Amino acid sequence: MTKVQLFIPCFVDQLYPETGMNMVKVLEKLGCEVSYNPKQTCCGQPAFNAGYWDESRDVARKFIKDFQGEEYVVGPSGSCTGFVRNFYERLFDSSTELKAGQKLGKRAYEFTEFLTEILKVEDVGASFEAKATYHDACGALRECGIKSGPRKLLSNVKGLEIVEMKEAETCCGFGGTFAVKYEPISVGMAQTKVQSALDSGAELMISTDVSCLMHIQGYIDKQNLPMRTMHIADVLAAGL
Repeated sequence: MTKVQLFIPCFVDQLYPETGMNMVKVLEKLGCEVSYNPKQTCCGQPAFNAGYWDESRDVARKFIKDFQGEEYVVGPSGSCTGFVRNFYERLFDSSTELKAGQKLGKRAYEFTEFLTEILKVEDVGASFEAKATYHDACGALRECGIKSGPRKLLSNVKGLEIVEMKEAETCCGFGGTFAVKYEPISVGMAQTKVQSALDSGAELMISTDVSCLMHIQGYIDKQNLPMRTMHIADVLAAGL
């Protein structure tokens, strides 16, 4: 039995808890033994991206402590996973935590990446009726190299029709504090993303990161557009 430590990012914990529960549902259905440390907190990415490296280091130091062990660390976010995997080494450069940070980075996996690359599963047995398109979140695509895996998983969901949109790899405009500092640009990027999805004929946009989906859904709701968003874990848990 594959043992997994569950990593629940801040957005999922505070705003989309059902996504975390659905991830567990899929993992357990596939035979994984899932454990959760309720003391876990943020991975440190927001502070790091805002330039507060000392504060980020304190949070990341706790994160390393919370995820001690040899088990895989799996989370429903390419952004957070990518940060742990790629930036802890920079954050802890020349410090005593460097080795522990590197070791944790090698155990950290985004949810769909874990399914396809470690469990070697492309069909979880889900069923969901919709015409959908997939948004490549920046963290998953650019920091974790995740591209084909989510599409393979979605292609095997019974009743789900997947169509590609032209702007699949284009940033949605969220980018954490970017959306606050550069609101007009951020909104314009969301507009481009949503219009591309609408042009594809899809009624649903799916991705690996709820931060992107929150931003996109906000634009959709404000403009009252015929589109909705879902995290891929919620889709893959459907019908199980």
